[in-house]
Amino acid sequence: MTEAVIRKKPGMVSVKEMPVLQDGPPPGGFPPVRYARRIPNKGPSAAAIFLTAFGAFSWGMYQVGKGNKIRRELKEEKYAARRAILPMLQAEEDERFVKEWKKYLEEEARIMKVVPGWKVGESVYHSGRWVPPATGELRPDVW
Repeated sequence: MTEAVIRKKPGMVSVKEMPVLQDGPPPGGFPPVRYARRIPNKGPSAAAIFLTAFGAFSWGMYQVGKGNKIRRELKEEKYAARRAILPMLQAEEDERFVKEWKKYLEEEARIMKVVPGWKVGESVYHSGRWVPPATGELRPDVW
């Protein structure tokens, strides 16, 4: 389209003869410009996050408590079983000790038969107390 059709004038000599068409605001004005920082409220609130974290922590501590209780019961069961078989184990150890002690006294008598006045099995410390030797001490063949 030509300028003459737009302006409804057959022809113009100069641009200065053109009527002025100026852009302006729409009727009623432009809508207000948003210049403030507006962050949308997405996600849970701080209270909801706190309560969720507190609930998770409480549940976890409850589970730890349950586990401790179960572990304590298993430990007590193990100790009760050990206490139940302790007399039998002690009897076996006493039997082993007596056999080894007899072997030890026989070996002592064999070795010390040439020493006059030697009493087999008598303590050289004279403390008045009998203290059983530690396990494995009564094995003269191992020396």
